[in-house]
Amino acid sequence: MGQKKDLTGSEKSKIVRYLAEGCSSLKIAKLLKRDHRTIKRFIQNGQQGRKKRVEKPRRKITAHELRKVKRAAAKMPLATSLAIFQSCNITGVPKSTRCAILRDMAKVRKAERRPPLNKTHKLKRQDWAKKYLKTDFSKVLWTEEMRVSVDGPDGWARGWIGKGQRAPVRLRRQQGGGGVLVWAGIIKDELVGPFRVEDGVKLNSQSYCQFLEDTFFKQWYRKKSASFKKNMIFMQDNAPSHASKYSTAWLARKGIKEEKLMTWPPCSPDLNPIENLWSIIKCEIYKEGKQYTSLNSVWEAVVAAARNVDGEQIKTLTGSMDGRLLSVLAKKGGYIGR
Repeated sequence: MGQKKDLTGSEKSKIVRYLAEGCSSLKIAKLLKRDHRTIKRFIQNGQQGRKKRVEKPRRKITAHELRKVKRAAAKMPLATSLAIFQSCNITGVPKSTRCAILRDMAKVRKAERRPPLNKTHKLKRQDWAKKYLKTDFSKVLWTEEMRVSVDGPDGWARGWIGKGQRAPVRLRRQQGGGGVLVWAGIIKDELVGPFRVEDGVKLNSQSYCQFLEDTFFKQWYRKKSASFKKNMIFMQDNAPSHASKYSTAWLARKGIKEEKLMTWPPCSPDLNPIENLWSIIKCEIYKEGKQYTSLNSVWEAVVAAARNVDGEQIKTLTGSMDGRLLSVLAKKGGYIGR
């Protein structure tokens, strides 16, 4: 005789309901036309409940081994738990135990991204800080480009997903779906721009100067007074299109030369306050993992986010320069963060 089918979900629900009504297991078997032993077995298993998971004891690690693991983790911050324990010649430790031990002494964090600083870079950063230590930074125009993509950074599309709920679907496109190059500047409590670089244009020396002519000079700089132009200091980083002989000579013809053009140390985005402005704008346009359907829509989002940045926020950024210079000198040219 063939084996009978297991209880279906519907039958199990009926058994629970009949039990709540006070029916015996024999009566339930007759109502469902199932074997009495099958019904009794289901009821008994339900009353016993799930077996509790037995926690296996951790492998004992001596205090000497713990000190070795701690030193190895400090030397190998991006290594796996297995690599750390193998470097200490500690074998036979399961992954769960390794991770539990490491969690007691460390925390999983992403590696920070920053430009490399060698000895020459650090000396130039110190020289720069000493040179501009007495500068009135309210007269400095801090400029920089930023590229924004349609999809935004992948790591920002995270959130709290309720139990039983599916995570939202996120589109995946090549190169982030394309992007827009944006230029802007800040001075004292004022935002200059943002201005959009024409799609498909690669910024070399000639196109960079033409872009400044069509946007910065025609739409903002020419409206300023002669006294403002006389005192303003123009800051740009050392990108090839910025620091080339062609661009330097072109800016000189515009009256931005010598002391009016700030020299900039290499590998120093942490010293430029406009980088913090870009962070504020990106947090706004990509909040809740937002994606965009076109280049125009992401550009409109940048413009809207820039309008929401008030003068006090900008003044806080430009007013932080004295502290940044002192930090550079205190760290002997080292990276100061943003």
